[in-house]
Parts: sequence; structure tokens; C-alpha cells
Amino acid sequence: MSLSQAQEDLLRQLKTNHKTGLSTDDAAERREEDGCFNVVDPPINCPAWVCCLLPCIKSIPSMKTFRMIKPEDAEVLRDGHWIRYDATSLVRGDIIRLEEGDIVPADCTVLSVDDGQMLVDGRYVTGEDKPRSCEKNTATNTFKPVQLFLGSHVVQGSGEAVVTAIGPNTKLATVIREKRFPPQTNMTDEVGYSDEDPEQGISLVARDAC
Repeated sequence: MSLSQAQEDLLRQLKTNHKTGLSTDDAAERREEDGCFNVVDPPINCPAWVCCLLPCIKSIPSMKTFRMIKPEDAEVLRDGHWIRYDATSLVRGDIIRLEEGDIVPADCTVLSVDDGQMLVDGRYVTGEDKPRSCEKNTATNTFKPVQLFLGSHVVQGSGEAVVTAIGPNTKLATVIREKRFPPQTNMTDEVGYSDEDPEQGISLVARDAC
């Protein structure tokens, strides 16, 4: 794998190695330093008294979208070995592998791509109506360090990336906090989170769907 100067600088900043990944001890230390797991709060945090309406809450558009883009696991390089790991346990500096059909498990920067190109659909995070293209620069034989975001979908190709942000520090978490989830795109007509007051939304769904 040939790395660009920007990629080498990023790996140095994150204190990680793209050939061996982090050690188990390093990962544990980073998780303690960050004080959080790779978990993003859902767009609607409901009070305890509405727990009985859980099936109805899941019918709210933003909650349906959130469940659809929530990653379950990830292929990560730890102690020099590729393992399938719970996505909530990823930390900054983890080296991950992305395959067609995967949900991107954390904010990350692409290091390499197999077979020349990887396409990643981030419409429900960024609002972009076209997939991001990760391609090799044939002149330098390196890959542009494209940024990908937790919740995006790999629609074509495969490659490796380094985790740059997790949980509450991800782009998805920011979009949700700012009540812009899911963002409007030309590819979807879903209602944005800003149009949904939690309690009003619950009452509407309870009336219409329950």
C-alpha cells in the first residue's frame, strides 16, 4: 500500500500503524481517554413515560432512517490481525476494512481502495445526492484521503480506512444534535428531524399508526 504524505501525516497524528493497527491495550487506553463508546444517540430520546409507545416511535421517519444506517459490526485490524468486532468498540486510530454492502462504522479517512475505485453513499448523513468516489491517483499511485462518515453505505468496491472520530464526535451525531436529520436530498422526500417535535411526533404516530 502506497500512502500519500497527507495520509502518513494523519496516521502519525493518530499514532497508529496501517500495517498492524492498534494493540488491544492501546485501544483500551484510547477508549478511557475519550470517555465514550462509538455510540450515537438517536434523533428522538423519549422520556420513560412513552416507552409503551416504542413500536409507534420506531415508525417516525427519522427513527426509521436512523435504524437503517446504524452499524452493527466492523472488520478491524487489531494486534496485526483482522477481526470482526462490535462497531461500538471502535476507537480513533483503528484501521478498518470496508466492503460493498457495509455501513461505514465510524468517521474515517480512506487509506487504500481495491481495484481502483470505491463508491460510498452518504445521503442520510451529508445530504449529498451522489456517492463519494474514492479513486487511485495513477500519477502518484496513492489514494486521495477521502473523508467518510458513520452511517454511509459502501455501494461499490472495497478498501481500508483509519477511524478519525467516534460516537458523539461524528458527523452523524452533529447533524442529529442540530436537528437536521435526515438531511434533505434530491433522492428522498423523507421528513427532516427539524419537522418533528418528539412529543408531537409521538402523539401523531400513536394516533395514525397504533
